[in-house]
Amino acid sequence: MRWPKNLAVTGLMILLLLIIAGPRAAAVAPAQTGDHLTVAGIIADAQGKGVKEGEIELLVNGQKIPPQGREGHLESSGQGSFVGRYLLPPGTLPDARVQIRAVKPSWQAGESDALKVLAAGTDAAGNWIFQAQADLTLKRQVTPAFWIAAAVLLLVYILIAAEWLHRTLAAFLGAAFILFISYTVGTFNKNYFILSFEDAMRGIDLNVIFLLMGMMIVVGVLKKTGLFQWLAYKSYALARGNIFILSLILQVVTAVTSAFLDNVTTMLLLIPVTIEIAVTLKINPLALLIPEVFASNVGGTATLIGDPPNILIGSYAKLTFGQFVSNLTLVCAVCLAVTSFWYLWWYKKGYLQAEVKEVDRALAYMREEYKITDRKLAALGLGSLVFIILLFVLHGLLHMEVSVAALMGSLLLLAISRIDIVEMLEQEVEWPTLVFFIGLFMVIAGAEATGLIQIIATWVRDLSGGNLTVAIILVLWVSAIASAFIDNIPFTATMLPIIAFLNQTIPGAESGVLWWSLALGACLGGNGTMIGASANVVTVGLLEKAGYHISFLGYMKACWWPMMITITICMVYLLIAY
Repeated sequence: MRWPKNLAVTGLMILLLLIIAGPRAAAVAPAQTGDHLTVAGIIADAQGKGVKEGEIELLVNGQKIPPQGREGHLESSGQGSFVGRYLLPPGTLPDARVQIRAVKPSWQAGESDALKVLAAGTDAAGNWIFQAQADLTLKRQVTPAFWIAAAVLLLVYILIAAEWLHRTLAAFLGAAFILFISYTVGTFNKNYFILSFEDAMRGIDLNVIFLLMGMMIVVGVLKKTGLFQWLAYKSYALARGNIFILSLILQVVTAVTSAFLDNVTTMLLLIPVTIEIAVTLKINPLALLIPEVFASNVGGTATLIGDPPNILIGSYAKLTFGQFVSNLTLVCAVCLAVTSFWYLWWYKKGYLQAEVKEVDRALAYMREEYKITDRKLAALGLGSLVFIILLFVLHGLLHMEVSVAALMGSLLLLAISRIDIVEMLEQEVEWPTLVFFIGLFMVIAGAEATGLIQIIATWVRDLSGGNLTVAIILVLWVSAIASAFIDNIPFTATMLPIIAFLNQTIPGAESGVLWWSLALGACLGGNGTMIGASANVVTVGLLEKAGYHISFLGYMKACWWPMMITITICMVYLLIAY
């Protein structure tokens, strides 16, 4: 084999340099003499959760000693653990006073008592080897970063509730501001550092984002088939002109549909048909649509995918589709039955004024107007939905995230149906909603990083006195009342780490009952006012567009007491069942 001339010369020079430098390097390298100390431990918060990226300092007789091989810097890992190796002058140990000090922005600096240093023998050179265990608990500290994060979270709530800005813009502007402050003022003063970009990215729950995207695609395909309008027509046909039976059937159909599909989309598709039915019967559409939207929120509470707050809770707490069904479906069914008959009584006067003389003509018109336009596509869409739900049910066996199931089912549906994915992504995927969730997750991550969430959780725990019964009632009713007046999505996102904290600190809460308290309170509490849930806002908007106005107080008058009744039923259920 013939080597290239340049390569041979280069190789010869490298070999020559190694031969010359090797002995000299060995002679120059200092011997690692002295006492070798290895310190391992965990930095945790008051609840025992690891504190990551805490700077660890070793103090020997009050003097800071740099670790070996880490350029004088040692930080705790994502779980709060750390291992540091140190070289001390010979004879320093074991008599010296050895301590660990941990420092991190938004936390009080913590310093351990004198560590117990144990001798573990000697190495080949006769140096003593020592070991020590150092676990340290850090406490939160109120810094300027805390107040900025709290102000941003509150301001985002106000902007969303007052509708001064679109909720997507409000949430993302808040997230951008937190990062901007962290990398400008926070660069020069750590007390102003709120959240790193890496932690902001880790705070985004992609399981929620991809689950919503997958279900939006499935619903978008089903919309093209006329399936939802056909269901409304069938409800009218089944009632045969009896307005009381019609209202009851529409509520049940809406609730069941909303349990498996987005309740906002369900209302968007059913509202035009319901208005047309009401006009045919010569009654105010409000008498049918208010019970429908109430039933939509009740039905959506029963499953993991029925309402955005449940999606957030399920993803954060790693709860399965089956757990939601087994814990919430029964109480939601009872709430639906009670409120359905409440509304039959509430709108009795309007229902009795309905004109049902031309039922056959109306049925003939609806039969032609509201029919399934693409039976093959409807079958494919329903098959995809069944496939997705089956994967949800098998979560305990497969340990598959719900987002994987939703994406697989929806994308298979697009591939088989040959629907243009670009058209679907442009027209049916609600990108503003997904971006809203991304921004909101980052704002909540900032509040959690600065200790705001932990302080609120501690306050709730202290208010409940560590009593599970009081905690159940408190979480349920606070969630319900708060969700009636502010969007239940940001409220639920804020409550997630608080409930996780309470589960660790209140005896008996490990059963998960507080998750169900939050789900029932946030979802059903949204029924109380027209701004409590997205489905309510959509319904009122389309009604006004059609010429039927309802005031804030008028809506509240029709829905507040049924909401209070459902929350009371849920409270009794939770206290008895858990």
